[in-house]
Amino acid sequence: QVQLVESGGGLVQAGDSLRLSCASSRRTSSNNAMGWFRQAPGKEREFVAAIDWRGSNTLYADAVKGRFTLSRDNAKNTVSLQMNSLKPEDTAVYYCAQALRSTSTSSSAGYRYWGQGTQVTVSS
Repeated sequence: QVQLVESGGGLVQAGDSLRLSCASSRRTSSNNAMGWFRQAPGKEREFVAAIDWRGSNTLYADAVKGRFTLSRDNAKNTVSLQMNSLKPEDTAVYYCAQALRSTSTSSSAGYRYWGQGTQVTVSS
């Protein structure tokens, strides 16, 4: 069993930045791709970003491309999502997830373990 714990959410104004972190309880997570998803009130969970096991390949949703950057530190079993130029539409609960495979994917079906989520609220 893998436990994922997100941190770094909060309330910010439009244009501000936030950095979300996700810590894994298992060192073996370094062999798996990791991803972030988000869910806004009344909406389905959607893909945000993913990174492969080595950190050499990243995927981003069009809505965040150019504003968000995903990275990982396998020595520390952590992944970080740097979010810049935040917009009110970025408001959501953000979830960290560990993929079934080592390659990154935007499909939620490709993820096995999920964190509890961290709230990000962007005011206009």
